[in-house]
Amino acid sequence: MPQIDANGLKLEYDERGPRGGRPVLLIMGLGSQMTRWPEPFLDQLAGDGCRVIRFDNRDVGLSAWFDAAGTPDFGAIAGAVAAGKAPDLAYTLEDMAADSVGVLDALGIDQAHIVGVSMGGMIAQLVAIHYPDRVLSLTSIMSSSGNRALPRATKEAQAMLMTPAPNPEADREAFLDRAVASSRVIGSPAYPLDEAVVRERAAADLDRAYHPAGFARQYAAIIAAPDRRTRLAQIGVPTVVLHGADDPLVPVEAGRDTAANIPGAELEIVEGMGHDIPPALYGRVIAAIHRAAERASAETAAQ
Repeated sequence: MPQIDANGLKLEYDERGPRGGRPVLLIMGLGSQMTRWPEPFLDQLAGDGCRVIRFDNRDVGLSAWFDAAGTPDFGAIAGAVAAGKAPDLAYTLEDMAADSVGVLDALGIDQAHIVGVSMGGMIAQLVAIHYPDRVLSLTSIMSSSGNRALPRATKEAQAMLMTPAPNPEADREAFLDRAVASSRVIGSPAYPLDEAVVRERAAADLDRAYHPAGFARQYAAIIAAPDRRTRLAQIGVPTVVLHGADDPLVPVEAGRDTAANIPGAELEIVEGMGHDIPPALYGRVIAAIHRAAERASAETAAQ
């Protein structure tokens, strides 16, 4: 996969589909490499005539790492947030939104349909807020508005998020076992993934790039991010908010709150879906992306 210079960083990216097709930028979630956008999902989007672009966020995968920034002091960050002060961070979600626009710049794409999942949904929202002229439509998947009054993750999901995984260099099988356990906790109850598939995917990610420090710095950017509701009200592009009814990590109320604060947003709640996109739901997620894009095309045609 190639690299590009975007926002002053080296970012790993990949694209497929017709160069003149509908441009769709995919933004992945916390600590996840771009390879978590599954190949069949990408191929279906590209087969629909889309120019599909994905990339490794900063500090994950094969993109630039920020190890010189060290490990976040989460206690100090939480204290600063509670006091209404700016915490000491390696970078913010706004910086990551600028990276996303940098990818479009590097590829010579003036406007795109922006799609983000989980943390990537937060970043996608910020792209629509800060760079409205670059966004044709927005699809925010299993993400949140940043409203601190929203319900928190279940105890099991929060424990899975906050407990470090076993060191794969010391015990590779324990690391893969943890990936299976995580999938069972946060995954879609109506669409459980096969254990062998989870292990294979986790092994592939591990062999491509293992960088837990980047996860910590990205998580610091999330917990320090301010409430976006006031700014979400400024979004003027067609938006679809898709959320699992059974999401234990980012409860469904977060999706409802996001949609309620974006003018004209369509909300789709998927029964049996947790905090992942299982193969059985690829078509449904892709349909949501197309609905947002088609609304954008219709609005442009009507002007």
